[in-house]
Amino acid sequence: MSTFIEPAPTATALLLLGQGSDASSEKGVDCPGELPAASDPGLVARARAAKEALGDRLFVLGHHYQRDEVIQFADVTGDSFKLAQQAAARPEAEFIVFCGVHFMAESADILTGDDQAVILPDLAAGCSMADMAARRQVDECWDLLTDLGLAEDVVPITYMNSSADIKAFVGEHDGLVCTSSNAERALRWAFARGRKVLFLPDQHLGRNTAVRDLGFDLSDCVTYNPHKPGGGLTPEELRDAKMILWRGHCSVHGRFTLDSVREVRDRVPGVNVLVHPECRHEVVAAADMVGSTEYIIKALDAAPAGSAWAIGTELNLVRRLAGAHPDKQVMFLDKTICYCSTMNRIDLPHLVWSLEELVAGRVPHRITVDADTAHHAKVALDRMLALP
Repeated sequence: MSTFIEPAPTATALLLLGQGSDASSEKGVDCPGELPAASDPGLVARARAAKEALGDRLFVLGHHYQRDEVIQFADVTGDSFKLAQQAAARPEAEFIVFCGVHFMAESADILTGDDQAVILPDLAAGCSMADMAARRQVDECWDLLTDLGLAEDVVPITYMNSSADIKAFVGEHDGLVCTSSNAERALRWAFARGRKVLFLPDQHLGRNTAVRDLGFDLSDCVTYNPHKPGGGLTPEELRDAKMILWRGHCSVHGRFTLDSVREVRDRVPGVNVLVHPECRHEVVAAADMVGSTEYIIKALDAAPAGSAWAIGTELNLVRRLAGAHPDKQVMFLDKTICYCSTMNRIDLPHLVWSLEELVAGRVPHRITVDADTAHHAKVALDRMLALP
């Protein structure tokens, strides 16, 4: 079986790997105290020693998109929602070190006890998609819908990949949170309660779910641009729409194109194209299978030996799947490097620094959500958990 072919490096490869920083635009890149050098040959041993010293007081969560050097120290791996659930299921853990991004750590803080500390090893590990919807912008959108007499017919849904502020907004306005695994159930729940859905912040997941799973037409969907007056839409467009999609996207999954799908089909006869629903609609429509990160992993586990797979999701996960399935031909859907740049900010030096700070009795980079925001966000999360 063919070995995994690493995508070609690009001019931005170092940035995408989380190396280098822009002090004027990034927060939390520098750590108080000395950050171990990435070249330190003792980093693995130091991480193991710190974990052993902390024992049951520590629980390390690792998202599927993390580097292998970090994921090896995770007590549990998973997608963002699974990890938040796992954090909530460990009330005995004093410290939850979340190797993921900021919105994931926020969700963990919301779902864990006040006596537990959620730590993000590098505060620069944010999410460009989550940053595309600010609470002020969403409030302005809701005010517009209210002025048009539409708000009472709109149920807001936010993707898990959103800030605590946006989850709280949804909780306050009788909506819920969804994941890429339960987006269809969330939309059916919403349309049983209203005639329209405001879907935040990923337009592609909202559009793909509405069209693929609910049978809507593309014309039923409009895209609200928070940077344009009225969202760039006429009152008539807002009145006619069933799905009001926020103009947000994943910077990783948005890179995959229809040309990528066509090229791999021409190059590898019989290849199965498997993509994440955060991809553009034309990519999803051309794929053989579509699903969340957990779905993608299970699909590869169940695939027959000798089968060929082109996978459209973050490169760290695809490379890991290729290594786990040497009997299958696993390839990355794009030809160039496509890491999640912010997820890759969590590297082994930052993890070691965080663990050693805890051993020394200091709690670094604790993520906390204020009580009012946490309350309303948890309402929206609990509604999701109650979905049939």
